[in-house]
Formats: sequence, C-alpha cells, structure tokens
Amino acid sequence: MSSLIFVQFLLLGLRVIDTTTDTWRHCTDLLPLDLLSFVLERDTSKLVPGVHMKEAGGVRGVHLSSPHTSMSFPSSQLLVNCDLFPKEFSIVVTLKVTRSAAKRNEYIFSLMDSNKGEKRGLGEKEAVNDKGNILEMNKEGEQHGERKKERRVKSNEERGRIILGLRLSRKRLHFLFRGHGGVVEHWGFRGARLADNQWHTLVLAIDSHHVRLTVDCSPPLEIVPSRPFPSDLNFQGSRFHIGSRGRWKGLYSGLLRQLVLVPGSDATHYICPSSNPQLAVLSVPPLLSDLPVPGREGDGHMTSYETEERVAVGLELSCSERLQGQLWFNPLKKGLYLCDGTAWIAVLEDHKRLDYVVEQQVLTTSSETHDVEVFQLPGIGLMAAMAHRSAASGSAVYLWSQTGFQLYQNISTYEALAWRHFSMGQKIFLVVSNTGRGPDKRFNKEPEVDFSVIYKWSKKRNRFVQFQTLQTHCARDWEAFTIDRQTYLAVANHRQGNNNHTINSVIYKWNKPAKSFEVHQMLLTSGAYDWEFFTVGPYHFLVVANAFDGVTTSVDSVIYVWVNGSFQVFQTIKTFCATDWEMFQIGSRVFLVVANGHRLHGNGPSRYTINSTIYELDMNGQLFVRFQDIVTYSAVDWEFFSLGEEYFLVVANSFNGESYSLNSILYRWQGYEGFVPVHWLPTIGCSDWEFFSSKGESYLIYSSAKAPLSKVFKLKTY
Repeated sequence: MSSLIFVQFLLLGLRVIDTTTDTWRHCTDLLPLDLLSFVLERDTSKLVPGVHMKEAGGVRGVHLSSPHTSMSFPSSQLLVNCDLFPKEFSIVVTLKVTRSAAKRNEYIFSLMDSNKGEKRGLGEKEAVNDKGNILEMNKEGEQHGERKKERRVKSNEERGRIILGLRLSRKRLHFLFRGHGGVVEHWGFRGARLADNQWHTLVLAIDSHHVRLTVDCSPPLEIVPSRPFPSDLNFQGSRFHIGSRGRWKGLYSGLLRQLVLVPGSDATHYICPSSNPQLAVLSVPPLLSDLPVPGREGDGHMTSYETEERVAVGLELSCSERLQGQLWFNPLKKGLYLCDGTAWIAVLEDHKRLDYVVEQQVLTTSSETHDVEVFQLPGIGLMAAMAHRSAASGSAVYLWSQTGFQLYQNISTYEALAWRHFSMGQKIFLVVSNTGRGPDKRFNKEPEVDFSVIYKWSKKRNRFVQFQTLQTHCARDWEAFTIDRQTYLAVANHRQGNNNHTINSVIYKWNKPAKSFEVHQMLLTSGAYDWEFFTVGPYHFLVVANAFDGVTTSVDSVIYVWVNGSFQVFQTIKTFCATDWEMFQIGSRVFLVVANGHRLHGNGPSRYTINSTIYELDMNGQLFVRFQDIVTYSAVDWEFFSLGEEYFLVVANSFNGESYSLNSILYRWQGYEGFVPVHWLPTIGCSDWEFFSSKGESYLIYSSAKAPLSKVFKLKTY
C-alpha cells in the first residue's frame, strides 16, 4: 500500500466531528457489526449458557432461557477508536415473536451504562406507560408511518442505565435512546404486526431527519421526529446485552436469528429485494445458517451438530482444514466461496466494489490544462484530448497504452478551454473552445471575436484535421447531442470583451446538404460556463451554468426543455458562479449536481468555501428540488461514475482563497444518506475529472489549470 493511501486511511480513522468536546470521536467508517455472531462464536464447540438452539419452519434460531453474562460484552470490543455512537446507522434483525410476547415488554438488545451506583431493583418495575411515551401513529397513517404525536415521560427506567435499545411491547416496536437531559426517548412503530409466531426480518434505519422501519422488504413505516437522534451520545463504559437489558425482567422470549448493527448506512439496500424477505440475510452466525436435514427434526430442539453445514452466511469466516469443502456466502459482496482448506476460492462473485485509489501516472504536459476529454476511437483505442492554456505549444491528443497515456498528436489551439468529442454515423469529430484569436489576430477587425474549431478524424492520415471554424466569445464549453436523429452543438459563450457577460450562447444544427453546422437558436446567458444535455423519458433538457452577470456571481442558472423544435425555459435555479452541471441517474431517480465556484458581489470579498448542491427531479411536481448540499472549494467540475452496483461523485476543488493545492474528494452513494466522502485525492488547481475504463480496469484522470501536469488514478476494486 502506497504512503498516499496509508495517509488517506489514517485521515479516515482520525476524522474528528465537531461536538461540545473536541476530543470526542464519532464511530465512522465501520463495517457492519454482527452482534449475535460476536457472542455465539466465542467458543464454537458449545452454546453459551442460557442459550438453546431451536428450529422453526426449517430455520434455526436461538432461544434465551436466562440473561447470562456471556450474552453481554463491553461495547469497546466492537466500537473501537471512538467515543460517540454513530449519528446515522441501521439495525438488521431476524426474529420470531410468539403471540404471548405481545403482553410483555421484551428487549431484542440494549446498550447499558455500567453505572454501579444504581439502586438495587431500579427498573425492575416497568413504569413506562405505552399509551403515553411513544410516537403514536393514527389509523389513517399506519400504511405510511405518519407521525401523530410525541411524548416523553420520565420513569425509573429513564433515570437508570439504558443508553440505547430495541424493545417489543404489545403491538409496537420501540427504539429507545438516551436523549437530551438524560431522558430516555421512545420512537415507536405501531403497524409492524410482529407477534404472529412467524419469522420476520426488520431493518430500522436512522438518520438525522427520518426513522424508517422496513419489515420483510415491504414499503417502510416512517417517522419524522421532532428532534433528531443525538449527535453526542457517549457510550464509554457501556455494555451490549443481547436479548435483554441484563435482567430477567424484559428477557426476549422468541427466537433470534440475526442481529447486525450497520454504522453510517441504510442496510435495506443490502438485503432488499429478496426472494425470501422474511429471512433476508445480511449476516447470520454459522451455527444458525444451515437448514436441518429432513428427517432429523424432533420437537424443535437441535441437540446435535453432526449435520455438516452446507452454506455458511456471514460477513467474515475463516477458512481452515476443518472447513475444507465448506461453502460461504458473503451478503455484502454477494459472493459465494468454497474453502479449499487454506483459503476461500470464489465460486460466484458480484460486481466489483471500490477498495482504494492509487496514483497510476503523472503525465507531464506542455502547459497548464483547463479540460480533458476522454473518448474511444474505433480501430485506434482510448484517447484523451487536453485543452492546454498555452497558444505556443497548442493542445495535445494522447493515446492510452499499457504504460499510460502517450502523446499521439499535437493540434494548434489558442488558449484552449475545452474539448468535446462527438460522432455522426461513422464520422468522428472533436470541437475545441479557443479564447485567443490565433496568429492573425493583429489583422482581425473584430477583436472581441474568437474562432473555435471543429476537427474531423481522417482515416487516411490517422489524424484529426480541421473541418469547420465557428465564431465564439470566450467559449467555455461545447455540448453535442442528438434529438430526432438531428445533431446539435451548443456553445457556452462566457463574455464579449472584458465586461459584457450577458450575451447570447448559440445552438448549432448540422446541415447535411451543406455539410456544416449552422445557427439554430440563440439563448441569452450570463457568463455561461457549461452546458449539460440530458433526456428523461421522451423529454430533452439542456441546462446552462451561468457564472457572472458583471456585478455578482449570484445569478440564475437555467434548465431548458425542448418544445416544438427549440428550447424553452423549464426552471431557474439560483447558483453562485456555477461552473459545471452533471446529470446522473440512480435507478429511476434523476439528479443534477452543480459546481458552485465562489460568492462575489460588487467590490466585496470573494468566498470560495461554499456549498455545491445536488438536485433531484420531483416527477409529481415536475421540477428539480434540493436534495443535498456538499461543501466545496471553488469547485469547477463534477464527474459521476459507477462501479458494479456502487455510485460515485468526484469533485474538482480548485482554490480555497489561499492555496490551489487541495484535496479533491470522492463521494459514494449511501442511499437515503446521499453521498458521503470516502477518498481524498491531492490535486493542484484541479480543473476537470474524467472517468474511464480499459481492459476491465477503472481509472480517473484530472487536469491542472495551475501546473503543467495531469494525473491518472487507478481504482482498486475487490
């Protein structure tokens, strides 16, 4: 592992969250924690005292006859190197609740303070009235988990030791936690209907705004609490108790098969959809993962371990000579493995997942680079066109090889800002944004006009050759797209002269008889920086990043929709020196993310540390609504990509007001949590990111507008 990657992991492990005490550390970046396996596998030769293995419906579970100390352990053994409980997490439980349990208060698990000064018998009497201290849901709101009212009541229990717990009472499932002022708060779900003597798998997902309970992969019940889960819940010196809160009173009477704590993530997408949702698996202890052999069922008690397990299910399992021939299913990797006596051999594996990022190539360029365009050229290979700042050296086209990008062709450009690749049938083109006027500018009678150039790939010469010249005004970006089999080019004209930023950007259309692009439509823009074209169903959209109107960077960027042969305004969004839009889809959800560069108004100071924002398309409201804000540092580009079933965004942070040497950050999609940072990549004046793949490997390349270099990073997967 390189020193760079080591430092990144070190930073991940030492990340400090701002709380009332700077030394408190949140539990972040933890893998799913299998609480049940942790207590059952201490000694696999025998069961824990007070625990019996039973079978119901051909499925194994554990039954507790007493709250033995072996079913308890210090929280520090699993939640390591941290002091505060995760602010966002989920709990996965597979259980079978007897009908008689509906009359009791029973704990599936609890996290208890080890306060020894508690009075004897404190909490033995359940003083909590279920009618008064839970989040009630009225009859009309049961299907959607609609919240009706919330109350908090102090009791002996609430002045006692509980920090966090999951409890069953009558017809409700409760999540309890120590809130502000030491009062234990209860979030209750009434519509779960668990006490039917059947197996059920529950996922309780908690984030800063919502609490969701998913039962058997059905649509979730949801609560929007009046106050969020505390961000400063200290668990130091506490103990986990499985199936109880350390006492006879409240002992869980049903069967328990799975109990997993997943920090920082909604575990629903790990196990749902499932062919058997009542027994959906994230991690089941190996002792429970095998179905009994037909004919060996007795009265429900499993008294022998002579039956060899056919498939073990769990997050981790050691392969040894004793387990030779054993099959193991890892639910996170969705892979099936066979033990050969020393190591696990992959039988079936799911799509690859990102592990870490390593520097692959440092590409020395002839000049600073504003943009890189990566594209595939049939018969030639993978290529990258660099938009170099220097007019003297021009811009370069590189060809990918086993050792990295190698110079293939140099093209005369004049302070180039962007390249765009597109094709029409079998013909391949590149268009460049020039902001200088070339060697004949002294004879140019229109000093405020630049000439951008379209190049066409020549199969005879194996080179790009000049095809058409178009007048532009400090063009920042080109976008190519097709509507109804017609090809269009959109140019983002940034400014005319030094002060006029409110000018027309142009949509060009391919004229087949004339074999050239001609003006189709003009759209008034304000310091336009980027175009992004995308399609949703039968509708075509084009969004412009407006950066500056001559006075302020607080201007509206505009989303246009194609209507009757031209673009019409669909929606305006307030942005701050918008430099890039990136559209992406996750499943059926449609998103737009904007890169906000900085805040500036008149002669006031610029602010470079600001939020960039992700918007999601609301299909019902027919507009994009704010989904997530992410702090960026003069961001100039976003790049979306996927690896297997994982989705990522990487931002180009370029300047923080003091330095161009910054970390650009790679974010991973975490479901309802949005995008969370997972990798920090050191960059210098980062101006663009591009994702590409070659021979089954995945890469990222960035260009620098402040140094004559670009870097290629390899995405290591597992």
